[in-house]
Amino acid sequence: MTPFGARVRALRAARGMTLRDLAAQLQVSAAYLSALEHGKRGAPSGGLVHQVCDAFGLIWDEAEELAQLARLSHPRVVVDTAGLTPEQTALANRMAQVIARLPPETIATMHAVLDATTPQPKARLRRAAGRRE
Repeated sequence: MTPFGARVRALRAARGMTLRDLAAQLQVSAAYLSALEHGKRGAPSGGLVHQVCDAFGLIWDEAEELAQLARLSHPRVVVDTAGLTPEQTALANRMAQVIARLPPETIATMHAVLDATTPQPKARLRRAAGRRE
């Protein structure tokens, strides 16, 4: 599941909306929306993100958060390490090999390390499923 998919699912659940209801409102198939929520499709277009915001009445910070989550929701990430150091390439390869087995605490720690070393946009992955920090 992608961050965008998790957030859309949480928004639907909070409003008691079914997948079919939202799909009809967005004028997309329920199968497409389900695939998008489960990370089986690529990141949604900006137009679809705008439609989702309209459907849920999201404005300002909430709409920007959803747009940011959509930008972070490519289910098949490719990391180009050409021109990077051997250590950076090794790290990228190790992450690809072990990420599925990392416990949530380790993932949270890694997010904290990245947050401390790079400027962060407002939307945060840990809020993707509707949980607030």
